[in-house]
Amino acid sequence: MKLGNYELKLERRATLAGWQAAIISIFAIIFALALFSIIFVQAKVNPLLAYREIFSYAFANRYGLLLTINRFIFLSLCTSAFIIPFKAGLWNIGMAGQLYAGALGAFAILFAFGVKDFHSLNISPQLLIFLMLFAAAVAGAVLGAIAGFLNGKFNINEIVVTMMLNFIVFWLVAHMIKEGGPFMNPGGRGESFELPSSLYAPLIMGIPFTIFLALGIAALLYFLFAKARIGYQIKALGKSPAAARYAGIDTFKISLLVFVLGGAVAGLAGYHYFAAVPGVYKIARNYGYFGDLSFYGIICGLISLGNPIAAIPVALLFGGLSIGGRLVQGKFHMSFGVDYALLGVLMITLVAFQFFYRYKIVWRRRKD
Repeated sequence: MKLGNYELKLERRATLAGWQAAIISIFAIIFALALFSIIFVQAKVNPLLAYREIFSYAFANRYGLLLTINRFIFLSLCTSAFIIPFKAGLWNIGMAGQLYAGALGAFAILFAFGVKDFHSLNISPQLLIFLMLFAAAVAGAVLGAIAGFLNGKFNINEIVVTMMLNFIVFWLVAHMIKEGGPFMNPGGRGESFELPSSLYAPLIMGIPFTIFLALGIAALLYFLFAKARIGYQIKALGKSPAAARYAGIDTFKISLLVFVLGGAVAGLAGYHYFAAVPGVYKIARNYGYFGDLSFYGIICGLISLGNPIAAIPVALLFGGLSIGGRLVQGKFHMSFGVDYALLGVLMITLVAFQFFYRYKIVWRRRKD
């Protein structure tokens, strides 16, 4: 575009610093919130008042903040589950199925020990909680391994496989918890049996201990990709599969490994929401909602450029907006789905603004 003696041009970026990506993301968030204000105006709600309610409840109100942190833990784990295969150039779209599998694995431990009928325990609660965590990770890893094996061995598209597995495990959960299912609530309310109070996850200031899992996994992944040899191999496969094979990297092993690890982390997300969040402690009838929510882990991973540490504030923001959005929906008598709509607009805007991750607008004097 020419303006007098100056012109605007798009130039491809050679590199993108972390602080530049952060500034672009902040502008994208501001733009998304301004864009969503149209929805509030149409509903005859003052956008400034609505956003004040959203952010004050999600990040300043004690009860709302606890809900936000629980949602953040879930999203952070889902984001890590996506980032691990993403670094290898593979797409894990199966976090939903993997977290369902994780929930089933955790509750299978309880079922095996007879906790469903609330019998007295013959094993310490701490050991049983550990076994639930382990089973959740293993169940998620097994489901992830299917996609990793088929991709690495037969080059079958991992997106198709993981999406199909999502549907399969969704209906498996329905069979297990609904009337006649082995995990059915004795009251027959279309949900699983509840955990006995002795098996509630330990809380630190009202926050489940799983927050240390989420933060620890993010830190471990950052170190893995920055310093470890296996992290280099994973990134090499993501950059160029042909070059990785030429360098002697076992691409089958890497494909299988990243999906096993990603599935295990997603399985822990299943344990977190159905066995560690206060007030839940069961596989609820609306379990599909959390499967849908897990897909925002993809967006958090993309916006953070696959950096598990940078993904932490993004996951926290998404968690807070989902909690605050649900509040204003009820408080201002708005239509159902405000939280989903807000996250959707934010997601689309952040993805669109990734254009500026690759290009920059340059204002310079014309030479002619």
